[in-house]
Amino acid sequence: MSTSRRAFLATSAVTVAAAPTIFAAGSDVLKVGLIGCGARGTGAAVNALQADKNVKLVAMADAFEDRLTESLENLLKKAGVADKVDVKPEARYVGFDAYKEVIARCDVVLLCTPPQFRPLHLQAAVEAGRHVFCEKPVAVDAPGVRSVLASCAAAKKKNLSVVSGLCIRYDAGFREAVKRIHGGAIGDVVTLFANDYRGGRWEKKRQPDWSDMTYHMRNWYNFTWLSGDFNVEQHVHFLDVCAWVMKDTYPTKAIGMGGRTVLSGPEYGNIYDHFSVVYEYANGARLVSNTRQHPKTKGDMSAHALGTKGRALLSERTNGLTIRAGTGDWVYEGPGNEMYQAEHDELFASIRSGKPINNGEYMAHSTLLAIMGRMAAYTGQEITWKMALESKEDLFKTVLGAKPGDAVPEYDFDTTLVHPPVSLPGVAKYL
Repeated sequence: MSTSRRAFLATSAVTVAAAPTIFAAGSDVLKVGLIGCGARGTGAAVNALQADKNVKLVAMADAFEDRLTESLENLLKKAGVADKVDVKPEARYVGFDAYKEVIARCDVVLLCTPPQFRPLHLQAAVEAGRHVFCEKPVAVDAPGVRSVLASCAAAKKKNLSVVSGLCIRYDAGFREAVKRIHGGAIGDVVTLFANDYRGGRWEKKRQPDWSDMTYHMRNWYNFTWLSGDFNVEQHVHFLDVCAWVMKDTYPTKAIGMGGRTVLSGPEYGNIYDHFSVVYEYANGARLVSNTRQHPKTKGDMSAHALGTKGRALLSERTNGLTIRAGTGDWVYEGPGNEMYQAEHDELFASIRSGKPINNGEYMAHSTLLAIMGRMAAYTGQEITWKMALESKEDLFKTVLGAKPGDAVPEYDFDTTLVHPPVSLPGVAKYL
């Protein structure tokens, strides 16, 4: 049940990388493996099985058997999908090592676990020559981001597709709006707003028979080392929209604040329930990012771009894609598409055509953008892009009480964890 991350990286070439690089002609069956069987993983499996006529789900893995069983049952009930599910009992794997077995059996891997594990799983998949759907965010700390960037560079060399779960980039309306912005519809962008106002969030109370690791894993969203905090796990979507608008250039520095005012009980782990971060670009442009998760409050998930010639609204709500400019107003009225499905459609089409898609750079850098904002809020200090990228803070080590230079620890359900404190600005340090 335990996995040494360092030992895995040293031996993965022996355990799985000997598998051949995938080539799929139109008539070949593409074998899909799901790693992480929660609601998002199950949804991704549905999308993958609907994306191609000749595809089968052949293996599944999760840390918990009940999550895997529930996911499989739901897939077998889904019309249009059930006949493509062929997961034999011996291809259902449970535990921290389970991902290795799935990767060994499939052609395309869906990585849908809590984001703490994404860098490890992505590296294993790429080394094995697998195409990847990689849920957002792709890491929770800078070492993870650096690992993902390296894995995606390796995927390019191997002609493997890596498609990101930052699904808004696959939305037809957003694509048209951003294309117009890039074409000069609002002039030079000088200010961006990224809003992510939501209600409450789920939590799991600790059960008497749960170990420290079991509790953290069951309640993963609420622990920074597993989710990256709300600013990383969820708000990364609209931060990424802003990065897209800025043609994938990223800010040079950030300063911000945040804390816990409503969701402050122990069941909510150590993450914040609100953030406010101001990012600054090299050319002086600003990105103002505001988030909160407070029950019974009004929601708003949107990005706004203010330019020298006009302004744009980028939102999923009705009439939420608009441009107001002196040359005339525009509202997207074109055909809609299901962005979650579109990303899988394009992934499988790229595999069939032999023209791989690689979203690696923007999915890693937008994840770092979110981490940078969290670091600024947690520490109360100005964080530069360079500081964020070069940080040595390994969040898993923090819950073990280990130091940055200590040996890479193992994932194990019997491991005793240090209950991570809520970060206090001015007290928490940049590492």
